Amino acid sequence: MKLYMTSGTYDYLKKIEDKHPNETMVTMQNPDTAVLIHETSAGTLFKEPRSYEVIDSSGSFDHAGFAVLNNIPVTDEGRPLFEHRFKNRAGLIENEPGFAAIRVLRPLESNTYIILTLWKDEKFFRDWQSSKAYEKAHENRGTESGIDKQPQIFSSPSYVTKYYIPEEDE
Repeated sequence: MKLYMTSGTYDYLKKIEDKHPNETMVTMQNPDTAVLIHETSAGTLFKEPRSYEVIDSSGSFDHAGFAVLNNIPVTDEGRPLFEHRFKNRAGLIENEPGFAAIRVLRPLESNTYIILTLWKDEKFFRDWQSSKAYEKAHENRGTESGIDKQPQIFSSPSYVTKYYIPEEDE
């Protein structure tokens, strides 16, 4: 499975999504930009997408109102260890109230992996951040066994982008 992203204005991207109702697509926005994601086993409809392979997946884009993209630059040497960590994650997030989906995305043209989580709304994401499941998922962070302490894994600091997914106009 592949996931493709493109940026633009919300109205322009929403028209593309609406034109392809049989495709798995979500248009999202924040105060700075809008992004359209397209998940497919076929080729994308975008002219110049950012392209990813989905290496772990759970849930669906249905009923998502809030998206969090954890962008993590990984060195070539660090890719196997990083992917192993996420392919063997505890999977506790799936049981959290308001959880819609997670996608672990391997970049096809850059070094920045994306951990995409989708939530019913921002409140559910914030609740997860203060949950025991979040603590468990991140319990090794900052310790000797944590991936963040492994040498040669990350090429630069990670960063988070957040988007809102407006409800469909009925």
